Amino acid sequence: MERWRLQQKQSLPLEQKVQLTQFKIRKWYEHWGGGVSVSFSGGKDSTVLLDLVRSQYPSIPAVFANTGQEYADIIRFIKSFGNIAWVKPKMTFWDVVEKHGWPVISKKVSMGLARYRNTKSQLQRDLRINGGICPTSGKAQYRTIPIKWQFLLKAPFKCSDICCDILKKRPLKKYAKETGRRTMLATMADESTIRTVQYLKTGCNAFDSNTPISTPMAFWTEEDIWAYIKSRDLPYSDIYNKGERRTGCKYCIFGAHMEKEPNRFQRMRKNFPGQFANFERHGGCNVLDFIGIPHREPNLLF
Repeated sequence: MERWRLQQKQSLPLEQKVQLTQFKIRKWYEHWGGGVSVSFSGGKDSTVLLDLVRSQYPSIPAVFANTGQEYADIIRFIKSFGNIAWVKPKMTFWDVVEKHGWPVISKKVSMGLARYRNTKSQLQRDLRINGGICPTSGKAQYRTIPIKWQFLLKAPFKCSDICCDILKKRPLKKYAKETGRRTMLATMADESTIRTVQYLKTGCNAFDSNTPISTPMAFWTEEDIWAYIKSRDLPYSDIYNKGERRTGCKYCIFGAHMEKEPNRFQRMRKNFPGQFANFERHGGCNVLDFIGIPHREPNLLF
């Protein structure tokens, strides 16, 4: 798919997006004979998707991957819904951090750092930090660790992008395998370059992928989400009224370096001191200090 087609859909009025999304949901439902489910995190995006799906098919189950890292507000909100399957990972977040490393900066950067440390090939290490032509394949390899983050190669802690895979994706895949249900996700193309590329490759409904998956709201924006919630007077988690914009794992550091103060960890220190103390006890503040992410109270009002 060409990028302009995505941009065209992103510029549609909300009600047209709703109709198009409902059409994508129906096609997914009919293709799999009703054997589908909704991945539900309790966040605003998946709340909207669940509402859109159940407005047509009220009995479709939702599945929640309980990583143990969600705020209590999210858990309470999820419990207010019926027909939700709860799945759990085999490892805790702290087990993942200890074995594999911290999720820092972004998935791409953390993956590059992990692979750099775990490879024994000096050639591969050089390619990851400098880029160039791989002499064995003859193909160009781009730098996977940007220069500005290469100081993390000397960090006194490990970095990894694998936590989401272990804590969320694996339990959800296990549920899908055991039930035979095909998943619908509330991910949107404008959330990241990776998701944009994936949408341009498969569209909303990836019927023929190795792991068939549907993202019927891929062409929505965050503004659309809030407009839908307001127009339908749709309930959403109270965590957003406490200043949070994201509802993923509370100790995840991805993207924290780009946040204005008070950032997510400064808010956690103020609003959830017990949970912040747990983060600090496991060495989280040392990681933030090394990267340069503030976590003490800023000189401004919350």
